[in-house]
Amino acid sequence: MALMLVKFDLKKRVKLAQTVWFMYWFAVMAGVLVFSMGLFFKIELRKRSELMDNNESHFLPNLLILMGLIACGINALGGKICYDSLDPSKFVKWKPILKTFLMVCIGFNVLLFVTGLLCFLMRIPLQFTLAEGLRNGMKFYKDTDTPGRCYMKRTLDLMQMEFRCCGNDNYRDWFEIQWVSNRYLDFSAKEVKDRIGSNVDGQYLMDGVPFSCCNPSSPRPCIQFQMTNNTAHYSYDHYTEELNVWRRGCREALLSYYGGLMNTIGAMVVLVTLLESAVTIGLQYVDSSLSTLANPEDPESESEGWILEKTVKETFTDIMDKMKAMGKGSKVEEGGEAAAATVS
Repeated sequence: MALMLVKFDLKKRVKLAQTVWFMYWFAVMAGVLVFSMGLFFKIELRKRSELMDNNESHFLPNLLILMGLIACGINALGGKICYDSLDPSKFVKWKPILKTFLMVCIGFNVLLFVTGLLCFLMRIPLQFTLAEGLRNGMKFYKDTDTPGRCYMKRTLDLMQMEFRCCGNDNYRDWFEIQWVSNRYLDFSAKEVKDRIGSNVDGQYLMDGVPFSCCNPSSPRPCIQFQMTNNTAHYSYDHYTEELNVWRRGCREALLSYYGGLMNTIGAMVVLVTLLESAVTIGLQYVDSSLSTLANPEDPESESEGWILEKTVKETFTDIMDKMKAMGKGSKVEEGGEAAAATVS
């Protein structure tokens, strides 16, 4: 027995074709939306690509762009098929490829759903990519005179001001690296010599942060140097004082931004997948209702439409039998080739 069998007359078939045609063009717009979201996501990643540890982070936006383009093409073709189904003389040219087209649509819907799931799952690898990328970027903050790295200071400063964050995990990450270029250090000064000699790497380390870590909403002037030295500032205790630099690390801030973006895109892609599934089912009803006309010579005769010609169990069994038959056929061909080779 067919799955979700529905009886149609001419009026119902016309209304079905018109509805599915309208849904297909709505799905074309959904494809444009997926393409646009992928393009926007790619642009947002490229803005801070220097802070990413690898190029794999662009895989997801590239996939979204590709799926959006494919969706536009498939849905435009599906809309054309539904439009031509209203005219039997035009629809006849689509009948030989319609089954194949429906299988392509099902495969595309599965891939689109997987793409939506990837949007939710990519948060985990993005976390490690940002952690390593930010760590390396902070090391190059001081290299304003080095070709290929001179932009890193500007990139990090703009990021910390935009996302209201400081350091990788927190502001103390700046204490562990030299972020002031040697060009601006007086190596004859005792303080500079002491700080460089205080660590095995010979770096100028200090308990300070770049200006971009400062919180402009703080009523007190920004304390960005000697942050752990209570005697260096009046009425100040770094253990209890509410610091006027951003507390949140930039990895958390960026992960929250990109994670929220990916969750939104993922939800939209899943909704688009539901729309694509609906139009695929609609096209299957159009095809089956036109293939089962009681009198093919009379367009006004009644017909039946379905999602599957048999039950799910019977359909699955038929598919497995066909796959087994194909496997046996390939083995027979291999055996015949081997016998022919032996004879020769």
